[in-house]
Amino acid sequence: MVRSKENDNKTSQLRKVRTLLPWLWQTWYGYRTQAITNTVIGFLIVVLDLVFVWVTKTTIDIATGVNHTTSLNRALFLLGCVILGQIALGIASRWVKSILGVRAQNKMQRQLFERLLMCKWIDVRKYHTGDLLNRIERDVNSIITLLTEQLPSLFNTFMQFCGAFILLFIMNRTLALITVMVIPVFVLAGNLYVKRMRHISHKVRTSESRIQSIIQESLQHTLVLKTLTKGHIQINRLKQMQDTLHGQVVSRTKYSIVSSGVMNVGFALGYFIAFMWGVKGLQEETITYGALLAFIQLVGQIQIPVKTLTKFIPIFIGAFTASERLMELEDIPQEEKLTPQHVKGNVGIRIENLDYHYPDSRKMILQDLGIDVKPGSKIAIMGETGAGKTTFIRLLLSVLSPVKGSITLYNENSKNLIVDSSTRCNFTYVPQGNTLLSGTIRENLRLANPNATEKEMKEALHLACANFIEQMPDGIDTHLGEIGDGLSEGQAQRISIARALLRNAPIMIFDEATSALDSDTEEDVIKNIIDNYTERTLIFVTHRPTVLKYCDETINM
Repeated sequence: MVRSKENDNKTSQLRKVRTLLPWLWQTWYGYRTQAITNTVIGFLIVVLDLVFVWVTKTTIDIATGVNHTTSLNRALFLLGCVILGQIALGIASRWVKSILGVRAQNKMQRQLFERLLMCKWIDVRKYHTGDLLNRIERDVNSIITLLTEQLPSLFNTFMQFCGAFILLFIMNRTLALITVMVIPVFVLAGNLYVKRMRHISHKVRTSESRIQSIIQESLQHTLVLKTLTKGHIQINRLKQMQDTLHGQVVSRTKYSIVSSGVMNVGFALGYFIAFMWGVKGLQEETITYGALLAFIQLVGQIQIPVKTLTKFIPIFIGAFTASERLMELEDIPQEEKLTPQHVKGNVGIRIENLDYHYPDSRKMILQDLGIDVKPGSKIAIMGETGAGKTTFIRLLLSVLSPVKGSITLYNENSKNLIVDSSTRCNFTYVPQGNTLLSGTIRENLRLANPNATEKEMKEALHLACANFIEQMPDGIDTHLGEIGDGLSEGQAQRISIARALLRNAPIMIFDEATSALDSDTEEDVIKNIIDNYTERTLIFVTHRPTVLKYCDETINM
């Protein structure tokens, strides 16, 4: 039984690797310019490092009278040129990694952000916002660093090892072979290290996401925590999660220290053997001072790549973990990309035999619902909390799909369109609560209509009874904080309504959009909308009686 479970785990890990590698290759291809540029620069650095070793040996041999092939001045000039080349390539490497690296990271974040916005809403909701932010920031950074920096660095590390080994082998075969004897130890230790570290790294990344989620939620709802005087509960939750993360990091660090300690003993032994070998050869006059210096440098250039490989292990483990998390987001179903279909003129909504329940529940929220909202009519939808009013609106906007039945848009010319993502352009929507984004009032308004003129924006603000904006120091260019910070709830709602009025859509939905307004202001806003949008179909989801007297029909759910 135990062996069977171990075999299943190995099979599962193998499948993951087989899935990850094609994904990484496909992703790498999109950033190949940065990766190849870093590889070429790194390769040139390796070549100059080896040339430096050879020129140093030659210069010392000339100075000690062993080598007479060229003059000392010429050798020193060549050495100076090599050093300048190393400095220039070092600067170029840092520049490319910084500039192209940021560009690549921005590109991948933007692509992932765009993909998430285009995913099915119900499936994205399964992920906490803090977790999504952690993946967009930390995981994307891990992948871009791996593909554009670490893989080129790994290639150049291997080239450095091969070049240094070949050069040392030419100078002294026995010493070259002794130096690389540590590699089998590295391979064995590395295999054990990878299995353990990948498991720990996955736990660490999950804990980091949970910590970010707690902080993000708490900061977003600071006022609620203050009024409930329960901020300490969130602080304790954060501390518990941080303690868990601390324990995981300690375990990872201990394991890493032990593994690297064993490796360092092997490296130190190899360096000591090379030094002892060279000193003995110098004493017996079988090698020159230049050769001794070259031995020490080349042994370092052989061991440093091997040692560097141990640093790549946690990088690769972290990148594989990040790849799994990003691939998970890419598996979220996308909305079908459809061309927007506008229904001209007055538009009605016909709902027939509609059933809906959420995917994780069998409880019917709506059952056998049938409604015919006539073109240009004004409808009030009422019902107790949990009756399905918000779900009904989400179905109209096609962020949810019916389990059974249909929703159809039609106009006076009998054009019929089944509701899907392509018909969303026929709706404008004001949800309940504060839905403003950080930025200026102008930027918020133009989310609905990027081409709105100054006159149109002022007219919409006037109809929404948001004339208070004129009294602000910067007027329509006043900058708002997160979720409209700086405004009252009522003010924020009126700007949201004005934003919706700027969208030229035949159907307007207001979901408790005036809940924060006093009765007089609410009536003024409703009357302005009714009087000025007579040809549009208006749907008000409300508990407030003020709206009812302006509506043609009331639907109780």
